[in-house]
Amino acid sequence: MRILATLAATGAALATLISPAHAAPAADPGNSYTLPVRSLLDSLPVKDETRAGYQRDAFKHWVDTDKDGCTTRNEVLLEEAVNAPERTGRCTLTDGTWYSPYDDTYVAGPRGLDIDHRVPLAEAWDSGAGEWTAAEREAYANDLGDPRSLIAVTAKSNRSKADQDPATWMPPSEANRCEYFTHWVTVKSRWELAIDAAEQQALQALADECPNEPVTYETAR
Repeated sequence: MRILATLAATGAALATLISPAHAAPAADPGNSYTLPVRSLLDSLPVKDETRAGYQRDAFKHWVDTDKDGCTTRNEVLLEEAVNAPERTGRCTLTDGTWYSPYDDTYVAGPRGLDIDHRVPLAEAWDSGAGEWTAAEREAYANDLGDPRSLIAVTAKSNRSKADQDPATWMPPSEANRCEYFTHWVTVKSRWELAIDAAEQQALQALADECPNEPVTYETAR
């Protein structure tokens, strides 16, 4: 099932939050770190992006990692349901209610929902995943290790977003934009992904408007 436990910060040196002028700790897979979100943003490398060679099927997704009969898609649906769906057979879901924060909408039944990769697969490829192994890309596409990586939203909002980053798309619900900003930066940090100049500018503008809250995350690679 999906991991929702809060990740503990490690090390006395990390007990005091690092100022925005300092870089994030060097990545070490499986370790947890805590920084203010603006410091996390400042620590992301800024690089030009390239989509050369991208294919969506380079990221094998909606697999059943724990072999319990539920694919990643259904694991997210089960975890995020406001009213739990009925589960039959291996993992067929019916009924239930979900809340889509992107557009501040409640959805009855799973058919109207997409599972969004907070940082889209194509964007991940552009910003570093193109150099990963197939196993790393599969792990990214099915990341249940951090609840900020995948989210159930209306199909309409997900398809409006498509493969865009915050420079060209933000949630229609303004109330969700600071959360979106924080989660975007966290996922990029968790997976050691870069940002491009336009993305950086958009994220900096959001940082100026949003609380500089501490973020705890666990490195995935």
